[in-house]
Amino acid sequence: MLTACLAFAAVAAVVTVTPGLDTMLVVRTTVSAGRRTGCLAAAGVASGCLTWAVASAAGLTALLAASRFAFDALRVAGACYLFWLGAQALWRTRRRSGAPAAEPDAPVSALAAFRTGVTTNLLNPKVGVFYMSLMPQFVPHGAPVFGTSMAFAAIHTVEGLLWLGGVVGAAGAARRALARPAVRRRLQQVTGLAFIGFGLRLVTER
Repeated sequence: MLTACLAFAAVAAVVTVTPGLDTMLVVRTTVSAGRRTGCLAAAGVASGCLTWAVASAAGLTALLAASRFAFDALRVAGACYLFWLGAQALWRTRRRSGAPAAEPDAPVSALAAFRTGVTTNLLNPKVGVFYMSLMPQFVPHGAPVFGTSMAFAAIHTVEGLLWLGGVVGAAGAARRALARPAVRRRLQQVTGLAFIGFGLRLVTER
């Protein structure tokens, strides 16, 4: 069992530290609203992943994978949500293009940061399919599937929190430089385009 957990932890760690939507979301939230709010966004991401992991262990995502309509509906909903986040970020930069240089961005509430982290993961069916396809490969023969899967889910959640906590720390340390008006506007543009790109990839990939 220990060998299986270590093997899963190694593979999950590689997936966790690969830059993607979650990292971009946490960086943007930390820069715009501070470390505490960035940590709550990271907690939301971890909560969404944990929910998918529990669903996978319970076999619910197998039903999702078996139903093409359900998978596509959730995928399109997730893409639309990412388009909305991207468009919102881009519109914010357009709206402030003529504003005074020192004008701050609208604050992000703690609840909104957590909710965004959860939603971006729950509306991505590929997270559930990832868990469903990866975790069974590491369950030792004869081991309880649900209990072992829960152990794997806990490992991945801890890894995700540690990684995103480091991202929050790094973004918080660089916040003064990144929060300068010109840099902040550019960051908003980059994250907006990235969200739209992630949405396009989600809706077009099979």
